[in-house]
Amino acid sequence: MNGGLVRIREMVQHITPSERIIAEYILAHPEEMAHMSVADLAERSGGSQAAIIRLCKSLGFKGYPDLKMKVVGDLQMQETYEYREFSPNDPIGSIVQNVSHNNMQSIRDTMKILDLGHLQRAVEALSKASRIFFFGTGASNLIAQDAQQKFLRINKASFTFTDPTVQLTAAVTIQADDVAVGISYSGETKPVIQSLMYANEAGAATICITKYGNTTLGGVAGIPLYIASTENEIRSGAMTSRITQLNLIDILYLSVASANYAESVVYLERSRKVLRDMERIETKK
Repeated sequence: MNGGLVRIREMVQHITPSERIIAEYILAHPEEMAHMSVADLAERSGGSQAAIIRLCKSLGFKGYPDLKMKVVGDLQMQETYEYREFSPNDPIGSIVQNVSHNNMQSIRDTMKILDLGHLQRAVEALSKASRIFFFGTGASNLIAQDAQQKFLRINKASFTFTDPTVQLTAAVTIQADDVAVGISYSGETKPVIQSLMYANEAGAATICITKYGNTTLGGVAGIPLYIASTENEIRSGAMTSRITQLNLIDILYLSVASANYAESVVYLERSRKVLRDMERIETKK
């Protein structure tokens, strides 16, 4: 049972000032907080007991005991929570270490906050879908394209579109037995949000992949799936968020394939044969 520190770190810039005082104290003194009562934490952090209760609610915890249990779990894992930035003239070895560390840390952190109940609902919806529409713009559209080609391999009719206008045009054709998946790290990409709103109006299941916290996309989707990834303005190109989104797509894909194992294996073998045949043809040229 862990993920307390991850949730705090992801939300610390999006909560009220009174809650932030307590959150920053916990991040700086997690070992001490693990042995504190609500009254102790309020006194040591300079906050109030009411703000602690509000913080627990903002973070999605049932109460202070739940938060403390998750923080204790993090401490027992003995993992680092620091994401590493790059600096001028970094040695190539340092860049290799930092990029790899950040990507692995993002995946570990996402595992801690991923709601397995929501994930199960998403897998069930995708398994039953007549068609799957993946919506994303910019870097998130690359994730959508990856998802489309994966689900096509197990005979799930899937679509994605690079043009936001075409995405909206497709979204209004969605029917109740389809599924719409919105992908946006920020959770504030307007074409993606609007596409899921159209899908909701049609009665279709809607899933989103977005950062942990209170986002517009997370509020629109019927099944929100949250990732952890500390993106910084200096890291343009959505680096760690891209890795965590791809990892979550792989989880969804393999879960759907596993739930429909016999059928999926048949289609996967067919797709492998097609690719092998294509390679033979290319080799003979």
